[in-house]
This record gives sequence, structure tokens and C-alpha cells, in this order.
Amino acid sequence: MILETERLLLRPFQVCDAEDVYAYLHEPAVHCFASMKLRSLEETRAEMERRAEETEYYFAIVLKETGKVIGEIEAYPETEAPEDESRDTFNPCWMLNLAYAGKGYAFEAAHAFFAYLFREKGARRIYAYTEEDNRPSQRLCERLGMRREGLFLEFVSFVQNPDGTPLYENTYQYAILKREWEAKWGGKTP
Repeated sequence: MILETERLLLRPFQVCDAEDVYAYLHEPAVHCFASMKLRSLEETRAEMERRAEETEYYFAIVLKETGKVIGEIEAYPETEAPEDESRDTFNPCWMLNLAYAGKGYAFEAAHAFFAYLFREKGARRIYAYTEEDNRPSQRLCERLGMRREGLFLEFVSFVQNPDGTPLYENTYQYAILKREWEAKWGGKTP
């Protein structure tokens, strides 16, 4: 599956993406991605081999003009319980190489991905978490039409304080329902 926007392709990862991915995952910019840190180009190549098998819910964000991978976006259907087969709720995660931030690429990619999840994958609800201090991600959620549902205090820890204790993050949750998405965007592209 390949999704196309004006300036981007969202496509499955390829092994040849390793250098581009290592550029932003050798030192993840946001704490929630700390566990995704890649320590070497060899480790990144192995990760790209693993990711190359995922063609439905995990995409590289690629500049059309140059073929450079500038980030990634993913979401998998969730279930409340093993017997729940609706699988119509998604929690996307996006990450962009900071060198490409502030140029509208994250919005362009997320908009295309949300449209795909709602129209092709049967999403009823999409929700996202963002750290309280991550204003760019909050603005992206708001620009997509998501509403802020709440603030979870000391919700989760991804890294440790200098003394080795967990650093707990305050986290906002945003969400949008399919009917809200259709009312805002319908068949329009931004």
C-alpha cells in the first residue's frame, strides 16, 4: 500500500531507508520514542528488514521529490477484549526528522493516514497521546480536527531522572470520530 499526497509518499519501509531512519532515531527528540532508539546503522538495517514486512499500518514518510525518508507514521487496530472483533479504534504515532519540522509535512502525512484509516480500514475513532510540553504535536492534533479529551497527570514514564527514578510525563489525549472527520474534511484535501 502506498499513500500519496502533494509532496509525500507514505509507503512501507525498505532496507535502503536505514541511513535516513538512523538520522532521526539515533537520538529520538521526544521521550515517548526513547525505546525506539537505534544505536548503529547495522541495528537500523535489521530494524528496516523487520519493518519492511509491515505493509498495512506502518509507513515511512518520504519526500516525493528526493525519495528521502523524513519520518514515520503508524497505527494498529485496537480491541477492548480478545472477544471484541470490531477493531475500529486506532492510536497513531508519528515522528518526523527535526530537520523537516515546521514545513507542514507532519500534517500532510497525518491527514492522508487518518483518511486511509477512516475510509479503508474501518476506523470509527482515532485518538492520540502527546506530552504536555510537546506543543507541535498538540497543534497537529488540533489542526487535524481532533478534540482534547483530557490531561493525564504523571501518566507514563519513558525515561529516568538523573537519580534513576522514573520521569513521569503529563499527557494529553486527543481524539476524533469518523463522523467528526467527515464533517470537517469530507472528501477535501487540506
